[in-house]
Amino acid sequence: MSARRYRDDYGIPHLRAVDHTSLAFAQGQVTALDRAWQIEVERHRAQGTSASFLGVEAVAWDSFARRARLDDTARRCHAALDPATAEWVGHYVDGVNDALAAGAARAPEFAATGLRPGRWQPWTPLALWLSHHVLFAGFGTKLWRDLVARQLGPAAARLFAVDNHVTSGSNGWLVAADRTAAGAALIAGDPHRFIEAPGIYQQIRLACPEYDVVGFAVPGVPGIPHFGHAGAVAWAITNAMADYQDGYAERLRRRGDRVEAYGPDGWRLAHRHVETIEVSGAEPVEVEVIETERGPVVSGGPDDDPATTISLRYPPRVLGELGFAVLPALLRARTVDDVDAALDGWVEPVNVVLAADTVGGLLHRVAGRVPRRHPDNGRRVVPAWGADHAWQGWHDMPSAPVGQVAVMANERGISAGLGVEFAPPYRAERIRHLLDAVDDWQAGQMASVHTDTYLAAAGPLLDLLATLDGLDPAAAGLRDRLLAWDRRMAADSVDAAAFADLRAAVTRRLAAHPALAELAEPPGYPEVFRPWLTLTSRVGYAVISLLSADLPGLDRADLLRGALAEIAAADDTRPWGDRHRLLPWRALPDPAAPPGPALAGDHDCVLATSSVPGVTDLCLRGPTARYVWDLARREDSRWVVPLGATGAGPHRDDQLPLWVDGELITVTCDWDRLTEEHDD
Repeated sequence: MSARRYRDDYGIPHLRAVDHTSLAFAQGQVTALDRAWQIEVERHRAQGTSASFLGVEAVAWDSFARRARLDDTARRCHAALDPATAEWVGHYVDGVNDALAAGAARAPEFAATGLRPGRWQPWTPLALWLSHHVLFAGFGTKLWRDLVARQLGPAAARLFAVDNHVTSGSNGWLVAADRTAAGAALIAGDPHRFIEAPGIYQQIRLACPEYDVVGFAVPGVPGIPHFGHAGAVAWAITNAMADYQDGYAERLRRRGDRVEAYGPDGWRLAHRHVETIEVSGAEPVEVEVIETERGPVVSGGPDDDPATTISLRYPPRVLGELGFAVLPALLRARTVDDVDAALDGWVEPVNVVLAADTVGGLLHRVAGRVPRRHPDNGRRVVPAWGADHAWQGWHDMPSAPVGQVAVMANERGISAGLGVEFAPPYRAERIRHLLDAVDDWQAGQMASVHTDTYLAAAGPLLDLLATLDGLDPAAAGLRDRLLAWDRRMAADSVDAAAFADLRAAVTRRLAAHPALAELAEPPGYPEVFRPWLTLTSRVGYAVISLLSADLPGLDRADLLRGALAEIAAADDTRPWGDRHRLLPWRALPDPAAPPGPALAGDHDCVLATSSVPGVTDLCLRGPTARYVWDLARREDSRWVVPLGATGAGPHRDDQLPLWVDGELITVTCDWDRLTEEHDD
């Protein structure tokens, strides 16, 4: 037997193989067994074929995937892989294909939709990676800024900048050896993404004579790309908030069956073909796929409003490279220098990385590809015919020395020169404050940082409330309660709920203000970009900036008084957790499913369970995993995910109570404490 499969008490797979490629096959197998429905949905999404079994609701994404040419880009990137990496990825794909039918038999969604498991191609893992990350870099925000600039003037776009509002993101921190009880570094954190069922991160252990790594895999992708502990070295990432994708306003015209695009050198022939999307329960949909010299056209076309005809330029399409050779190199890493050297080949997404090893090495760097180009490219959609908006090579990736503590929380910092908008500093500052309070950290103490609910971001709105006068007694009482509130978004806190209600009321009133009326109905961008273009959600993340702005006709004090009076009159005494509940995304939603568990936290708490102010208090995005990597003793490391290790069966959601309560599972490293699993 070339590989053996073990499970711990939570069903987490531990794989042991005779060599590197056999282990890749075993990882593909166990992923197909545990996550068949999930990875088949993602394969179809990457191909733009998910509407064939999910119906009309999936057409918008399928159309984008076709127009953005995700599958074709994955084929190009796979063709450029070095032979050893291509072989490794191929063995993973072979493992998926070997076990997919058995995995589908365990997943009831296949029968519910009539979907039959298909056959994975050698490039399918690369296509899944692209599908997960193609809209990670803020392309949709450029569409929003462009809309605001056209409707309200260029200066107004800054009103909605991420730095000026609360939004969720990922946390990560490193505590050096001289600040830990065991005398070796600790790395901890929690990636924040849309919470999906099954989860985006797969706890796994991969062991062969060359290496033995525990960490989080992305189902459908080999290796452990983002968060791993190899015994001698460990690593973790957060989103660098770098700007590495551009939108180009295109002028297109038809010439018979051909399409031409106007660029710096005049009219040039564009690539054009038509694809058909099969739709369950509806007629097929034809999609015209056009690609100019800038990139694929993902909005509009030759017959549409030129203001919304836009191409997307993104590094994997330009380079024909995703950086997949980094993945096996990370598995083999033994020192931070190995991690550092491996990450020089990374492409997308652009990440901030922390790493530490058992001989005292520390690493804090950015990894990825960010093009050099005109500053306006980062701020808005730029004209395709402007030669000064062409890409001009690539930025060098910055690094920084590590002192006693290093923190990464999407804020301006090490990657400041690579982006335009970053998360506010609240989470990063709070993490540093918490870490500075202890001189002898242990792995088991780190959950207190993961679950901190202090909302420093509430301060600016509360400061504005303190200046109000002329309030009726009920509104004055609510104002005084909120000013005395401890600013903790605890699940059992009525005052936390009152603050959220007030923020939502202010959001709705601002969104309805005539000064912003021209943004209420965005132009005809494709549906897939709607989350970036919805006025109420944009306002909800920019309340303080908008209240501080010189908007025509805005009486800030009057608006705040009205919002306070509204919430005081409602006299809602339900605690925050009653309405702040988990709502994972499911490819096949269950309308009869009960509400998820009550949650603590909020956007800019360290416990960044994110909702959409003014739209919903339900948590759509939050910590999709938590981890603590202990470099003194790997067996003292901890991890947890929001649901469970598998997509079906007893381990589908058995970690959920732990995740809600902020508890972590100790990583099992002793093979004798695991249960071997056999296919028969």
